[in-house]
Amino acid sequence: MEFGGGGGGGDHHDASSEGRRKKRYHRHTAHQIQRLEGMFKECPHPDEKQRLQLSRELGLAPRQIKFWFQNRRTQMKAQHERADNCALRAENDKIRCENIAIREALRNVICPSCGGPPVTEDSYFDEQKLRIENAQLKEELDRVSSIAAKYIGRPISQLPPVQPIPISSLDLSMGSFGGQGISGPSLDLDLLPGSSSTLPSLPPFQPACLSDMDKSLMTDIAATAMNELLRLLQTNDPLWMKSPTDGRDVLDLESYERIFPRGNANLKNPHVRIEASRDSCVVIMNGLALVDMFMDSNKWVELFPTIVSMARTLEVISSGMMGSHSGSLQLMYEELQVLSPLVPTREFYFLRYCQQIEQGSWAIVDVSYDISRDNQFASQYRSHRLPSGCLIQDMPNGYSKVTWVEHVEIEDKTPTHRLHRDLIHSGLAFGAQRWLATLKRMCERFACLMVTGTSTTRDLEGVIPSADGKRSMMKLAQRMVNNFCTSISTSNGHRWTTLSGLNEVGVRVTVHKSTDPGQPNGVVLSAATTIWLPISPQNVFNFFKDERTRPQWDVLSNGNAVQEVAHIANGSHPGNCISVLRALNNSQNNMLILQESCMDSSGSLIVYCPVDLPAINIAMSGEDPSYIPLLPSGFTISPDGRAEQGDGASTSSSTHGHGRSGGSLITVAFQILVSSLPSAKLNLESVTTVNNLIGTTVQQIKAALNCPSS
Repeated sequence: MEFGGGGGGGDHHDASSEGRRKKRYHRHTAHQIQRLEGMFKECPHPDEKQRLQLSRELGLAPRQIKFWFQNRRTQMKAQHERADNCALRAENDKIRCENIAIREALRNVICPSCGGPPVTEDSYFDEQKLRIENAQLKEELDRVSSIAAKYIGRPISQLPPVQPIPISSLDLSMGSFGGQGISGPSLDLDLLPGSSSTLPSLPPFQPACLSDMDKSLMTDIAATAMNELLRLLQTNDPLWMKSPTDGRDVLDLESYERIFPRGNANLKNPHVRIEASRDSCVVIMNGLALVDMFMDSNKWVELFPTIVSMARTLEVISSGMMGSHSGSLQLMYEELQVLSPLVPTREFYFLRYCQQIEQGSWAIVDVSYDISRDNQFASQYRSHRLPSGCLIQDMPNGYSKVTWVEHVEIEDKTPTHRLHRDLIHSGLAFGAQRWLATLKRMCERFACLMVTGTSTTRDLEGVIPSADGKRSMMKLAQRMVNNFCTSISTSNGHRWTTLSGLNEVGVRVTVHKSTDPGQPNGVVLSAATTIWLPISPQNVFNFFKDERTRPQWDVLSNGNAVQEVAHIANGSHPGNCISVLRALNNSQNNMLILQESCMDSSGSLIVYCPVDLPAINIAMSGEDPSYIPLLPSGFTISPDGRAEQGDGASTSSSTHGHGRSGGSLITVAFQILVSSLPSAKLNLESVTTVNNLIGTTVQQIKAALNCPSS
């Protein structure tokens, strides 16, 4: 050991000559240390007499003896503290594990007398909350009953009891809708207060205030999920195999269960299935920018408008490191969609955890967190996210490599609609390939949005004079697409009613009161249907994109040809663009059509909206386009998920998607402003109009593509 005691045993030297010198250190001999240690065991605090005796015996200055004992006592205290900390940490880990085990046991415990869960102090408070909630619901019921009594002429209590049904199951079919008018009394649908064209302001279920124990448990779950995700991202055999049909990475479930045993009895449930996929690609966005968008729920929706219909951050458990999000942990809610009114959204309450692996490399993991097993708002699909997420690695020139793992457990409480069954069960509808195809396309769009120079395409010359005008037009088109995706979502904020008569699917309609800035004020009716065509998605997309064939399907243009007067490319695919169209031989020269088309390997969109000339001029001049009213309509096109053989799609001349060459699923959707009055009434005339509009459009599409009309 080395101890500072000064070279002369405490002698003083001239400060001018020695004050600036470094102190000299003496290394004690083995004999001195042995004697000092022996004395320390007998007496850790020797008095002055004992220190003087040791000084004479060992040839050390009394000051050196004093410092040695001080240092030795400090060292011993630190050793004891470290030992105590280790013991306490081990005890804490043991208690935490026991706590988790007890919590899990309490979830499944059954009272032997009543067969229900045990009554605890928490249960008492839950009961009190339920009593308060029931009182509030009773007040709401009385209010609704009084309103209903005015319309039906007698109190609602005199009506025969019926099962409560949502508006979406209300049967509006009062005759044939196949191009014929609807006779009968006018139909009024009261809109629920708060309905809006935007997403619901809150998810359908909010967690209670989280305790420190909850947050500690969430941290443990997230860390375990991160370790599992990294193995899934970086391991090939035996976890992943290549699909013999399309070459995709397919998870070997036996190997997975062996490496990550969960003992899940749900796997024996015939209604439960696992969807697992992995893919990678290079995108034009740097890693930190991607991480920032992934960890912000609003930017997350903006990045994936065709997949994420809703997302909210419910709680920030840890904010992570400033500037990198490393260590950030959030409790989130989201709804994922297929752009069709036939497919219910998938709802997830989940933890999102970000960790910086090394310089320029981040991993983000999502794993379901069960807030309440008795969630009364659970959808007909029970969706559970197993460790999923992505690895983001910076590459030169602002690019990133993204490797994505999607891994969910789905319980179908009701059968999937026949049209979408192959697409969903094949894993293409919500798989890693769709996420990455959308991410790559959207990153290209954002890159075009950030370009400062004006476009070089000849159509723009003299029409959109500045980069600000281009960006304003792109933001306007993006809001149009987002609004369109929201209008056909099956989120909790939409209640669909099925009209019979068009085909086996029927036309689905929903109404909402639009009060958002930039939207037409009043009652908006959204209507959509989905059809199958034995034609490849690429050929269907080309048909809708071709200006020459537009009069064959665009009912609103009255058969007039259109001319593109402005064009903005927003991706590497030539079909990814924003167009401003003008109808020729049209008396309304003041009305233009704003259209955005986009395509990737997962499907495509054609969204359009009438916009008057002054509004287009505002956007082209670079002014804020947020308040330009939009009511978009359009088409979604996706592969049907079937293999080529035996699907009736042998007429297809091109292959699209993941090695498949089947037919296409087309969703046709329109929005119309029923009334600008605040009365929120919908009559059968509006329903007839939109039903005939969709019916005529579908018939014209099938006729133009030589498909059977039935």
